[in-house]
Amino acid sequence: MTDGHLFNNITLGGRGGTNPGQIKIFSGGIFWKRQGGGKSIEVDKADIVSVTWMKVPRSNQLGVQIKDGLFYKFTGFRDQDVLSLTNFFQNTFGITVKEKQLSVTGRNWGEVDLNGNMLVFMVGSKQAFEVPLADVSQTNLQGKNDVILEFHVDDTTGANEKDSLMEISFHIPNSNTQFVGDVNTSPAQVFCNNIVSVADVGAGGEDAVVTFEGIAILTPRGRYSVELHLSFLRLQGQANDFKIQYSSVVRLFLLPKSNQPHTFVVISLDPPIRKGQTLYPHIVMQFETDSVVDSELALSEDLYNSKYKDKLELSYKGLIHEVFTTILRGLSGAKVTKPGKFRSCQDGYAVKSSLKAEDGILYPLEKSFFFLPKPPTLITHEEIDFVEFERHTAGGSNMHYFDLLIRLKSDQEHLFRNIQRNEYHNLYGFISSKGLKIMNLGDGQAGVDKVLESDDDDAVDPHLERIRNEAGEDDSDEEDSDFVAGEYDEGSPTDDSGADDSDASQSGDEIEKPAKKEPKKDLPPSNSKASSSKKKSKDADEDGKKRKPKKKKDPNAPKRALSGFMFFSQMERENIKKTNPGISFIDVGRVLGEKWNKMSVEEKEPYEAKARVDKIRYKDEISGYKNQQAQPQPQPMNIDSGNESDSP
Repeated sequence: MTDGHLFNNITLGGRGGTNPGQIKIFSGGIFWKRQGGGKSIEVDKADIVSVTWMKVPRSNQLGVQIKDGLFYKFTGFRDQDVLSLTNFFQNTFGITVKEKQLSVTGRNWGEVDLNGNMLVFMVGSKQAFEVPLADVSQTNLQGKNDVILEFHVDDTTGANEKDSLMEISFHIPNSNTQFVGDVNTSPAQVFCNNIVSVADVGAGGEDAVVTFEGIAILTPRGRYSVELHLSFLRLQGQANDFKIQYSSVVRLFLLPKSNQPHTFVVISLDPPIRKGQTLYPHIVMQFETDSVVDSELALSEDLYNSKYKDKLELSYKGLIHEVFTTILRGLSGAKVTKPGKFRSCQDGYAVKSSLKAEDGILYPLEKSFFFLPKPPTLITHEEIDFVEFERHTAGGSNMHYFDLLIRLKSDQEHLFRNIQRNEYHNLYGFISSKGLKIMNLGDGQAGVDKVLESDDDDAVDPHLERIRNEAGEDDSDEEDSDFVAGEYDEGSPTDDSGADDSDASQSGDEIEKPAKKEPKKDLPPSNSKASSSKKKSKDADEDGKKRKPKKKKDPNAPKRALSGFMFFSQMERENIKKTNPGISFIDVGRVLGEKWNKMSVEEKEPYEAKARVDKIRYKDEISGYKNQQAQPQPQPMNIDSGNESDSP
């Protein structure tokens, strides 16, 4: 990299600081993005006030303070990175990097340094700990010398952390020289007043700036009263109460529903909130599109002029989803994403589809795909390895739908099924314009058309394959209720109907009209008539027109590749039957699905590895099989089936 430095596996300190990411330090500033998508931090060069280094266990921590008082900590730098970055900041930014030392003595007395929005406790000249004052919700003066700080309860911290800091107490003696009081004000009171001037406490922290009553939230499901405070939002429902810091809000999505009087507002979180053992990275709200609201913000004039004048107005009147999004954006600073250039056949912003067992709508956005409402699935373009258009054969030969497979660079796949066929051209054109790699049976537009129009059973349909595998079938669907036994069918000794119909197929692909034969003498006329009626029902429809016969499956064709879930099912199916005697086939599949969904990525990896190997095996075998089929085949000998049936 010529214009700076790029580092991987760098962790962002503070809330949700357990996820590594990538940091880029260049001439324009600093940019950090979480690995796998999500939260990102962008700091402009002109906003940087100071830069510090600190030696922490097993790595080094880079501290960056910006003009508005925020302090970012990036951990994971090696010792050799410290010198190179120190020189880069000096030469490019003109900033001298200071070195801070960490106190490990265990002493609990020292001095307090209030710098910006951070409270730093110093032992001698070394730092013992630091606390962001924006997380302080309440200050209490206990006695004359003790100050207690209470912190916000944030439901997003439970996603990655087992313990959270709830309160901390400081003892400030009257002899303290750092916070000097007077006859009526003790040093502890002076310290408390300094905290209040910076922290989110007082009326602004207790009372909501604005409240929206009775909002329908689809994930987590329920009706909630949504309160927007200065530094957090609160969802209050009958059964649940969530408190979310604005620092956990990554992005807002404003997505109208096609041909419906509702609009989605989605709040993406990092880290997510937790309800029991379920994590919710997206809060999906649904507003009535035509609903109008008139809201007044509970902000003092001084606070509004000093902090929010350029971000908010004191009163709003308009559509409820627009007012809510505007106020939340002004308070949290999160960006808002709206539909881009994509339009469906009905001039909407999304297409109907299904993900797993849920029906919903898929929004093709400028930098991502978003499936709503359940399960809310956000896929950024950066994560995508390739997309693949697949024909949808589960509904029969008359295909009105197709499937869209999105494969990520992490080998995870998302299959969006049951997309209407007339949406194909719009989706294909939009995906092509984004430069995403499209994998299909051919090259370019003609190749995708072939996937949608072909009736060739060799085209792989993962959805149909999954249905067949879970049902325990071996793709043997050639026979139906009108099946007539052939010459190789070993029926009962009294069944003589097979000899008459054995010449119905000569090549295996085309059914020819059988030659006229004399009816057997030992058969009554009623049986002959019934046989003629049955053959007519097989070869003709109600109008007397000849139906297209089903293609006969080649027993020598390669067995299709199995998914990771199917390998897991093969291993666990018998165990479930043993532990649950008498369990039905449907319940076995349900239990397998629940166990698979609860497994982590690491636990699924052995089965996914088998699936990748099996997929490579199938591609190699199907390629050889198709080449073999393309070779000219020798003509079969014409054997009189009647003589063969009479042989001993």
